[in-house]
Amino acid sequence: MAELGLNEHHQNEVINYMRFARFKRSLCLKTVDSCFQNLKDSRLVEETFTVDEVTDMLDGLQTVVHSEVESELINTTYTNVLVLRQIFSQAEKWYLKLQTDVSELENRELLEQVAEFEKSEFVSSNKKPSTDLIRPKLAPLNEGGTELLNKTVASLQEENEKLKTRLKTIETQATAALDEKIKLEKLLKDLQMIQGDQKTNANQDIAELENKVAALKCQFEKTLSDSTANQKFLEEDLVTTKHDLLKVRDQLSTAEKELEKKFQQTAAYRNMKEILTKKNEQIKDLRRRLSKYEPDD
Repeated sequence: MAELGLNEHHQNEVINYMRFARFKRSLCLKTVDSCFQNLKDSRLVEETFTVDEVTDMLDGLQTVVHSEVESELINTTYTNVLVLRQIFSQAEKWYLKLQTDVSELENRELLEQVAEFEKSEFVSSNKKPSTDLIRPKLAPLNEGGTELLNKTVASLQEENEKLKTRLKTIETQATAALDEKIKLEKLLKDLQMIQGDQKTNANQDIAELENKVAALKCQFEKTLSDSTANQKFLEEDLVTTKHDLLKVRDQLSTAEKELEKKFQQTAAYRNMKEILTKKNEQIKDLRRRLSKYEPDD
């Protein structure tokens, strides 16, 4: 059997088109035959005709046949254009650009190959020539592989949009967490400054007491030089003052420790510490999640 160098599917499409062309050709031939038959039935009713009458009949027949053949040739051209349009439309769905070589349409060898192919398919001894038109249903251009490709692209675009939205949400959460951390750090710094001010005030009190002790010592030394009678009293006063100083220092130290202990035991300090701990964990988690979406270097 003659082959056209095509796969089975495309060769079957060629056979369907040739079957359609054979059907149209047979109709055209029947139309031409009917033109001659009509002439015989309508004009050849006498036994003898003049030259003018024969010429007139032939001219009329020529006009009718010419019109029928021309109409069929034009229709064949339009039909071929529609076939090319279908093929090109399917190719464009896959972003392909097809080309045709018009010079090959008059290649006698290829034409004979097509004729042999038609003969083997339609006029072989085992096959009866068919003039009945079989119209196979053309697969929709938007289904099949093209539809699958479009669905895949749409699915990827939808997933990409979801990832973009998710990434944007995570970035917003990370920014909010960082802002909150900055605020908490500032609040903690302010509290530390307040605590430092309190320690500074305690140190100032100690310095004032030390200054008082120094002043009393100077006064004692001056008084000792002026009068030895008050020496014992002044010494006792000095000892008492020193004891008071030590007692005040101890009280200040105790008060400072209690103040720091109470501050650490306050709900605000514990809550702030817990909040900072949680925010640090959230920031670490967000950084790990963001690192999954960052492109590798």
